[in-house]
Amino acid sequence: MAASEVADLDLTIDDLVPKTPEKLAEEKKESGNHLYKFKNYKGALAMYEESIKLCPENAAYYGNRSACYMMLGMYKKAVEDAQKAVALDATFTKGYIRMAKCCIALGDLSGAEQAITRATELGGADCALNEKRALESLRRLHEDAQNAMEANDHRRVVFCMDRCLEYSPSSSRAKLIKAECLAMLGRCQEAQEIANDSLRFDSFDTEAIYVRGLCLYFEDKDEQAFKHFQQVLRLAPDHRKAIETYKKAKLLKQKKEEGNEAFKMGQWQQALHLYNEALTIDKNNRKVNAKLYFNKATVCAKLNQTREAADACTAALELDENYVKALLRRAKCYTELGEFEEAVKDYERLYKIDKTKENKQLLHEAKIALKKSKRKDYYKILGIEKTASDDDIKKAYRKRALVHHPDRHANASDNERREQEKRFKDVGEAYGVLSDPKKRARYDHGQDLDDDGSGVGDLDPNVVYQTFFRGGVDPQFNFSHGGFPGHGFSFQFG
Repeated sequence: MAASEVADLDLTIDDLVPKTPEKLAEEKKESGNHLYKFKNYKGALAMYEESIKLCPENAAYYGNRSACYMMLGMYKKAVEDAQKAVALDATFTKGYIRMAKCCIALGDLSGAEQAITRATELGGADCALNEKRALESLRRLHEDAQNAMEANDHRRVVFCMDRCLEYSPSSSRAKLIKAECLAMLGRCQEAQEIANDSLRFDSFDTEAIYVRGLCLYFEDKDEQAFKHFQQVLRLAPDHRKAIETYKKAKLLKQKKEEGNEAFKMGQWQQALHLYNEALTIDKNNRKVNAKLYFNKATVCAKLNQTREAADACTAALELDENYVKALLRRAKCYTELGEFEEAVKDYERLYKIDKTKENKQLLHEAKIALKKSKRKDYYKILGIEKTASDDDIKKAYRKRALVHHPDRHANASDNERREQEKRFKDVGEAYGVLSDPKKRARYDHGQDLDDDGSGVGDLDPNVVYQTFFRGGVDPQFNFSHGGFPGHGFSFQFG
């Protein structure tokens, strides 16, 4: 080809000379640097890979690809390239700094320390300062987390691991420590998601398998949990936590089942003993312990230990605030104990969780019971049952009225006279209501008697008394001072 033809093609002599691998590699590297500058990391990665293929012994190319992997969050590959770079060039300071960054991101504190030490030897005391500070912070956080774990302060551990993950976003260890503590706090769904993410990268990650087993155990899925613990122990026979938790899980299941069997056999005291034993096995298993406390409450109810049953339900609800069965039983216990306001609160909470007709009716009945409890108990005042007949009511009134009539206590102290006058008035009021079928029906249904204008609170006990004894002197009546019932009493009662 003539020189003039070469000029027409706008080519230089260099274009006609075949390029060496080194030259081509440099061109690829420059193209990669350009793409990296504009944050096209995937494109840059492809260019650096071509450079390495052309010149596999060039440390800088591995260093560049390491930086690219870092920007893509692929820290394991990044640290491998950084290690190759310094293996090729032991004086490659940037390679050690990148290695330190990757180790920190992966949570490898020992590897980070070694890389920082070497970078400092090559670049001086001011080299890798950011990495030094990050490493110091991570060490403090891990130490704090360790102390918190020993103190069973799982919330603090989660906080520390979240801070660690700001420095070490790819630390599997930090993620799984956090997941374990989330499970301990009852946040099993979050814990399982973290464990599942780890298992997608490594299906034999024993810590992730252990966390999944722990979550299943805390969700009362015994058989599935056992399989996970067994798998962990096949892969790591000395896994201390898996051994301990597996033993607890089996013992807890055994005691719970023994308690249930004793309950079915009607052996209430034995069942109570077994449930109490089971509750001491693992304080962290909130769901199972909530069920155990409810079972304990059921046994206490069978033993007529109403207060103890209510307390056991409270313990269950502290572990599971939406435990409907425990809420219902505690409400019934409060009703039996006469703590009607607490019963209404529980029925309101129950209806809020489960808006059924049955729960609405229970709430309505509880409110009536509360209203009744705030009124005078006329049946109690007369000393009769709620099923008392008209004759029973008359007999009871006759007896109580004679006992509390002020004339009988004329010589008593002022305080005693006032107390007897009050009781006499209450007896008259009780008789005035219970002897009237309509008023009694309204009273029994918890309705306000003043709504019908009957003015129960204004009943004059003297009038009631005189009306009752109008037929003459009662043969059982015998005032010590010679008074006669129904003959012009004029006492004024407050």
